[in-house]
Amino acid sequence: MASITYARIVTEPPTRPLAPAHTTTDAAAGVATSVLTWHGGRLYRQGAPHRILSGALHYFRVHPDLWRDRIRRLADLGLNTVDTYVPWNFHQPREDEAPLFDGWRDLEGFILTVGEEGLDVVVRPGPYICAEWSNGGLPSWLTGRDVAVRSSDPGFTSAVGHWFDVLVPRIAALQAAEGGPVVAVQVENEFGSFGDDHAYLRWNRQALTTRGIRELLFTADGPTELMLDGGTLPETLTAVTLGSEPATARRLLAARRPGEPFVVAEYWNGWFDHWGKRHHVRGVDSAVRTLRGIIADGGSVSVYMAHGGTNFGLWAGANEDDGRLQPVVTSYDSDAPIAEDGTLTDKFFAMREALGARGPLRSTPRMPTLPPVRVPLVHRADLLIGLRAVQAPTSTAPRPATFEQLGLDAGMVLHTAHPRIPAGEHRLTLTDVRDRALVFADGTLLGVADPASPELPLHGTGDVVRLEVLVENLGRVNYGPGIGRPKGLLGPVLVDRRIVQGWDSTPVALQDWSFAELSSAVTAGPPTTQAGPSTPHSGPSTTPAGFAVAELYVDTPADTFLALPGSSRGLVWVNGFLLGRYWEIGPQVTLYCPAPLLRAGENTVTVLELERLGAILELRDRPELGPPEEYIEEFG
Repeated sequence: MASITYARIVTEPPTRPLAPAHTTTDAAAGVATSVLTWHGGRLYRQGAPHRILSGALHYFRVHPDLWRDRIRRLADLGLNTVDTYVPWNFHQPREDEAPLFDGWRDLEGFILTVGEEGLDVVVRPGPYICAEWSNGGLPSWLTGRDVAVRSSDPGFTSAVGHWFDVLVPRIAALQAAEGGPVVAVQVENEFGSFGDDHAYLRWNRQALTTRGIRELLFTADGPTELMLDGGTLPETLTAVTLGSEPATARRLLAARRPGEPFVVAEYWNGWFDHWGKRHHVRGVDSAVRTLRGIIADGGSVSVYMAHGGTNFGLWAGANEDDGRLQPVVTSYDSDAPIAEDGTLTDKFFAMREALGARGPLRSTPRMPTLPPVRVPLVHRADLLIGLRAVQAPTSTAPRPATFEQLGLDAGMVLHTAHPRIPAGEHRLTLTDVRDRALVFADGTLLGVADPASPELPLHGTGDVVRLEVLVENLGRVNYGPGIGRPKGLLGPVLVDRRIVQGWDSTPVALQDWSFAELSSAVTAGPPTTQAGPSTPHSGPSTTPAGFAVAELYVDTPADTFLALPGSSRGLVWVNGFLLGRYWEIGPQVTLYCPAPLLRAGENTVTVLELERLGAILELRDRPELGPPEEYIEEFG
């Protein structure tokens, strides 16, 4: 790849020769090669005192046409570096297909764009990334196996090694030593909050260096004895992740890692949101006060997030609280200084002052938006009719197939069985459903089942019924011991005490649907004669759920925010692109639709409503992320 020269922020040269500094070395030549080095508690860039002033910006959460705009906004904030994770499952969703690095997945293009804008790059390749991203970035085709993830289990390291064989040389070719902008690479990610397999950590570090990484290597963990015990390595810079009390973290690191510079690899100046909770925010004064504490006395920082972006499609992750799933919302705004739509917030200007940024802004305070409008939603097909219209291979077995057995990462599975139900009232129990299921008998909705409410009443007549269970994955766990937990009907389905056996399981890979498949669901065929209670219904909408369409005309594409008043829960596509999930329980009300997803002229918004469809689609000129709640992450 051609060498490119980048503009750099100038730092003062040292006034006297420096003692030997800690570097990444070229093992073959035995010489230091990393641009960033450290010595005596200070960080240096090619021998000159330096601070990393970084902001987290994830290429996979921003439309590629907007990468350069968002990078410039980070530069306007006063930052000299961009850091990004690399989600393995985003690049290689299927084991039998080679990883993709084009279009939205063009990691190298993103890194080069950052360099062209005069900024350094820190890459965090994982393979585990957390990031409130589905499965913490690990592919479900791997975690669905009997392997110990994030460990020295050969079943795990072998798969990671194959991935790194493809990924790491791409990063290595863009290192500063090769004329590129990459100045540092992270080893694993907050491993000390997960485990203590130091053989695995050493393997991860070696996997990077043997594949060409020569720039600064570092680990990142929470600032506690427990986490630092599990996640640090000798001769590898230790960074911390925190949201408060930087002085306490600084003292802890000085005691444990004397001589190392103070680096905060993630400063949580805001926080993410869960469905059914409030919108997390952090006051400007609090956020700036902590930032000043971090960068005092030469400290380095990465603002997480500087610009959060969006969990487009079905990539939002989930947490667990006492075994209860807490799915993450579609927006990843994170109350960042640069809002989800690129708006420069009050926090932006206060942080910019704290970071010492001077000079005029290159970025506009806000992107253009479409004028507000209300558009009718036309119900085109009932839920089950539309889903059945998209062909997919069906698995038949005594037990329902899990998502993993079907090779399905996200979306839904439609399970069908034909039990005979004796006359009278009965109890239908989904003993272990992950995560939420709509249950139908002969096409009629019985109700919604989830782990907290697994039972539904069922009336029998003595006949065979068509029992259909539509199971939805609400997001794979991205943090803690629940990473890799399977999805689907994991336990028996019971009619009273009797197990229902003989299931057809059909994957509904919503995230993979082509425009043609989405159109098939929306235009599902006319009614057919019903021969009996077990025959599926089809035809025009007769239920409050299903597929609907709104048509809108746009003169000049611009950002907009979609709202669905009166609708309950579902998914939205814009011109065939899966925007994300909406849910009336909030906090998020509007879905951000960036201008590049629209086109001049006619545009089609398709809605899959799972429970109760409203009559209107609203285009708004402002986001509504829900009632706020102050949140500051603290370590006990």
